Amino acid sequence: MEETMSLQEKLLQHLKQLTSIPAIPNHEEKVATYMKENMLAYADEIVEDNLGSVFALKKSKNKDALKVMVAGHMDEVGFVVKDVNSAGSIKISPAGGWWSQVLMASPISLYNKENRRFKGVIGSIPPHLLTEEKRKSVVEIEDLLVDIGATSKEEVEQMNIEVGDMIVLDGEFEMLANNKRIMAKAIDNRYGCAMSITLLEALKDVELPYDLYIGATVQEEVGLRGAQTASHMINPDVAVVFDCSPANDADGNKTELGHLGKGVLLRFVDRSMMPNRCFLNLLKSTCEQHKIPHQYYLSLGGTDAGSIHKNNIGVATLSLCVCARNIHTNHSILDLNDLNHAYQAAYHLLSELSSDTIIDMIKCNQ
Repeated sequence: MEETMSLQEKLLQHLKQLTSIPAIPNHEEKVATYMKENMLAYADEIVEDNLGSVFALKKSKNKDALKVMVAGHMDEVGFVVKDVNSAGSIKISPAGGWWSQVLMASPISLYNKENRRFKGVIGSIPPHLLTEEKRKSVVEIEDLLVDIGATSKEEVEQMNIEVGDMIVLDGEFEMLANNKRIMAKAIDNRYGCAMSITLLEALKDVELPYDLYIGATVQEEVGLRGAQTASHMINPDVAVVFDCSPANDADGNKTELGHLGKGVLLRFVDRSMMPNRCFLNLLKSTCEQHKIPHQYYLSLGGTDAGSIHKNNIGVATLSLCVCARNIHTNHSILDLNDLNHAYQAAYHLLSELSSDTIIDMIKCNQ
């Protein structure tokens, strides 16, 4: 990347590169490599857990510095090969949460153990071959088949395709008509990975009163698994989690929570965590002080915060999220103003965070 790029331009460039990488749960190595290559120059140390989560450590000069953990997650929802039938069609098993109705006729890429790529499609039966009853019914994932052009099970085996191989839905990074929004696969949660990389560079000359561990976890989409092992490794005092939440605005209902272009999410409750109240108030006051757009948000889903906040005797934890349309598909839509506002909020939050404030947040629920 050119040195003349602003950090926000670099943030977008990182997001573009990261969303192009295939990486479902337990297959995050390429994203981890990208992150290490781009964080190494600004880190005192790179630390990794045994599942593959990756963090850059920026050490404080304070002798008894507290620990702040900042995490996105590397994995995207996808599939693995479950079986191959005699016609050479591939049965699939989901890795992460899918709604089956978004899948039929989707182009896919399958990667075998040698990382050889096979293009294909999730098969769709033409409507004139279906009974009226079947046209009205929901197609289950277990009934879907991937077609890579093979003519037999033996031909698939000759391609060294095996059970457990990774399948991702294809989705190009596109700037949409007004140049204010982008469309891509895996915005959930390469957003968090791009934020971690860019913020580490932005903070390179900032003396922090705490040790900063910033990076990304693995296997979030299948149960927050990397968050558990990474938080056990780091044992943070407080934590900030980056993630991408579903927008609820496409139907024009202004009363719904989660609108593109309305700013950072003040995620006050979700299925797996209620945020540290003082930390949430700090995010709100930071946004108000720096005139950063923000909006309240309630989620029926969860993030890595759901695991991190329960580490050890408890961690004061905050989710710093953006919303996007069509998450958990290969065509998510993100507003660039939201991306930039999230970056600004995170930068000011981390650069202005003091030891006394961290201690106050730890005591907030006591």
